[in-house]
Amino acid sequence: MRIRMLSPLFLLIGSACMSPDSAAVEQNKALVRQMIEAVNDRDLDGLDALVAANVVRHSNATPGVQIQSLTDFKAFLEQDLASFPDSRQEILSIIGEGDYVAVRVSYSGTQQGPFGVFPATGRRVDIEFIGMVRVEEGKIAELWAEWDNLNMLTQLGLFPPPNP
Repeated sequence: MRIRMLSPLFLLIGSACMSPDSAAVEQNKALVRQMIEAVNDRDLDGLDALVAANVVRHSNATPGVQIQSLTDFKAFLEQDLASFPDSRQEILSIIGEGDYVAVRVSYSGTQQGPFGVFPATGRRVDIEFIGMVRVEEGKIAELWAEWDNLNMLTQLGLFPPPNP
């Protein structure tokens, strides 16, 4: 079976045929990919070009955590990286529409530091989470993230809770 390579001209013509809306959606998806790459690379300063200064994060999985700025977001990520220094995220699915991008992401890492009120367990977690991102003026302005805390705590050996 012979595989044909697409010519650069064909790719250029194909991308020129994209509507402005679909081009913007692809840019927004690329922005989300870049954000996850920056976190995986531990390049939190790289987020300055990707995330709005007044970003807001919502999550029922982390009640009480208020993120209403890029500074707050970086501090949250620093805390997560201290808890799970070998953590990695991988996009499993990504869908965009208008200013919104939805992602299903796998997250894995070994808990080497405190995780909220829970001490380090040295155990590894492999979970999936769902995220929704809103892009405004070429930067991530708002995001939502949800995951199954019970699954995560079980993998860490923290559920069912140990007897006192």
